[in-house]
Amino acid sequence: MTATLEVTELRKQFAIGRPAIDGVSFMVPAGEIVVLLGPSGCGKTTTLRCVAGLEHPTGGEISISGRVVSSPGRGILVPPRSRDLGMVFQSYAVWPHMTVRQNVVYPLKHRPIGRAEANRMVEEALALVGLSEYADRPVVALSGGQMQRVALARSIVYRPQLLLLDEPLSNLDAKLRLRLRDDLRVILKQTGMTALYVTHDQAEAVVLGDRIGVMRDGRLLQMDKPDTIYNRPADLFVANFTGATNELAGTLVACNGGYGVVDFGDGRQGEVALLHALGPDDKVRVALRPENIAIGRPDGANTFAAKVLDRRYQGTQTAYSIELFGKRLEAIELGTAARHQVGVEAPVSLPRECLWAYRDRGPLSHD
Repeated sequence: MTATLEVTELRKQFAIGRPAIDGVSFMVPAGEIVVLLGPSGCGKTTTLRCVAGLEHPTGGEISISGRVVSSPGRGILVPPRSRDLGMVFQSYAVWPHMTVRQNVVYPLKHRPIGRAEANRMVEEALALVGLSEYADRPVVALSGGQMQRVALARSIVYRPQLLLLDEPLSNLDAKLRLRLRDDLRVILKQTGMTALYVTHDQAEAVVLGDRIGVMRDGRLLQMDKPDTIYNRPADLFVANFTGATNELAGTLVACNGGYGVVDFGDGRQGEVALLHALGPDDKVRVALRPENIAIGRPDGANTFAAKVLDRRYQGTQTAYSIELFGKRLEAIELGTAARHQVGVEAPVSLPRECLWAYRDRGPLSHD
């Protein structure tokens, strides 16, 4: 039976330094996949380990299916084996001396399940992960991707309330990672299982998650649906981390509802989207994705002259470096032909809904 996970004001302080987790709160409804996304050291894996019971929080509460499993303030700490969890690690963590079937049946041996029922559950789990025909092979004869499928089957065979996945695809090569990433969401949705998934890979988070929580320095900055994270980032760090790597600085000179006009210097002005409450004369930093810069297609008020500094042909797209307002920006244009020559000036269009203005709080430290 699947469960709701609730994390409230979670805090984890190691011996020295800032807290690894600093007041993190979120809820995962039954059957939902939530992905914690962020750079190394942001606290996402520590959060997962606290939910698993492998780390002991120093504050806050964790509830699974309405049952409090961790509350330092109330002296509650349920051990991992009593939380009814499944866990898939970065390493495959399979038993090399066993067959695929023996690996998957192992968790059922310590449960009051008859042999016929256990065999049925194993067959069902192997079918889910696409390994039915490999059941009697030695696990060491499998590829990395297949071994990770064995680990997944072993974690879901007893239908735990909650499945925790800690960067399970990061040890696979690029092609296998893409294939298993796409399959994994289908598998999890077929089981109807509640899942908490940790990754530093934005594409992985978007494909897998019903919602994504972006973390930095132990704090949860934003948790929302993938399209909201990508189209309305809560702050400059979320925008940068999810691909809006271009930044422009300026001063807000006018506001009109959800949009405003920014002076980028020397009287060059453009319309931007205001995702925060901002007013005239506020210093702003504007984030923009490379794929939202249109080169050579003048379109509306936000059209400026830019110089092409460099180009990198990548087959299905071309990446350009351009100079705009004295700043180097990256632009990506889809298509199998590189259309713009290095050294030429070309008009560039910046759609106002893709220019996100945030209050300028000084230089952003990129993790």
